[in-house]
Amino acid sequence: MRNKVRVAIAGVGNCASALVQGTIYYGRIQARHLDHFRSNASQSSNIISRHDYNDHKKGNLSYEKVIRNNNDNDNDNSKSSSSGRGRNASRTKGVSKKSRDTSSSRNFDHSSSDNSGGSSGSSHAATTAPSPYAPGLIAYSLGGIEPADIEVVAAFDVVESKVGKDLADAIFASPNNTIKICDVDKTGVKVEKAEVMDGVGKHLNQRVKISSKSPTNVSQILKDSGSEILINYLPVGSRQATKYYVEQCLDAGVSFINAIPVFIASTPKWQKAFAEKNLTCAGDDVMSQLGATVLHKTLVKLFVDRGVKIDETYQLNVGGDMDFYNMLDEERLEDKRISKTSAVAAMAPYEIPMRIGPSDFVGFLDNDKICYINMRGKYFGNVPIELDVKLKVVDAYNSAGVMIDAIRGTKIAINHGTSGPLESVSGYCFKHPPVQMSYSEAINKFMQFIEGKRER
Repeated sequence: MRNKVRVAIAGVGNCASALVQGTIYYGRIQARHLDHFRSNASQSSNIISRHDYNDHKKGNLSYEKVIRNNNDNDNDNSKSSSSGRGRNASRTKGVSKKSRDTSSSRNFDHSSSDNSGGSSGSSHAATTAPSPYAPGLIAYSLGGIEPADIEVVAAFDVVESKVGKDLADAIFASPNNTIKICDVDKTGVKVEKAEVMDGVGKHLNQRVKISSKSPTNVSQILKDSGSEILINYLPVGSRQATKYYVEQCLDAGVSFINAIPVFIASTPKWQKAFAEKNLTCAGDDVMSQLGATVLHKTLVKLFVDRGVKIDETYQLNVGGDMDFYNMLDEERLEDKRISKTSAVAAMAPYEIPMRIGPSDFVGFLDNDKICYINMRGKYFGNVPIELDVKLKVVDAYNSAGVMIDAIRGTKIAINHGTSGPLESVSGYCFKHPPVQMSYSEAINKFMQFIEGKRER
């Protein structure tokens, strides 16, 4: 029996689209490779262990471990064959290291090369060895939970183009404009109208039409759907609307993951409220797989660790989706700037003059985000050094894998009976967690939590 995670989503924008598509996309990849795995297991139990395969089906052995065991067998066979010590070099291999994803989409070409590299020196390497089939995830199976085990059971929005539609249609409805990586079958989940409050700013209000339907009872829908976790994907600056969803979760007995820069998981008041209800919370402000913040904070940490004195730094970002259009409202950006700046500033033991934050909306970029980072300082002999970096990503997918990891980490906490703020999950997955950490510290603590070595 798989360990399913029943999730609700507040805000069916590009990030929600990438999350929903991602769980389906990786589930289909898994199914194809397991079919291949099953076929070869019946042909050659010496190459693919039937015991490994059966353990995987029961959830006792991760897919990465199965593949790694098989690759170890392949390597042993190769060594034996080259040294002439008695194993048949022509044996059928079970799962190729360079299996390729052949799924097609009219929006994106998924022909991909092998991503099986990784460092074996890390204390968590055995658990997080990169899967060639799941780039962007810390591991395909995390605590026995795979991407396809995440099931969206409720969704909320306020835009007319999405409210009342099946989630499968709503994630592709205007003004969403991220790329499509897979077809999505009807889910049976209807996007419900929620309270607008401050969820739509003055600029965003020019681009979207608010649904005329009456708001639903969010708390009751969360209860009726059996939701365990609600993910907050509301537009930046939605302070009152975010707090409204927090209160609905507390009433319904649902844990909360906060993907936006409104401070919930990092605020003692809300930490205590979730702990008293025996619920968990994680956040705040999701940090992308390889986005502006994680890159910038890593560069600052590198400069500091290598003895370079940083004199000043800035980070500028432009994009063409409704997230950036919404952030043309300067008054909605206070928390966003605090979140991004605090994550970078925490990497240095001294104060650095810096300017970080969204810069402008460029409509033709669609869901592409372009980031510019500049760092200036001095090294040995007070000699100047300057670094300029440009990063371009499809924004929604840059955080989808991190969110899948955050969901699985939160579900593991629920299974363990942990309540209150999840420091390890938040430190690894979010820009403004309860406790700021360097990336290396955060990933180690996250894996220690998954392995049951840390309480939270």
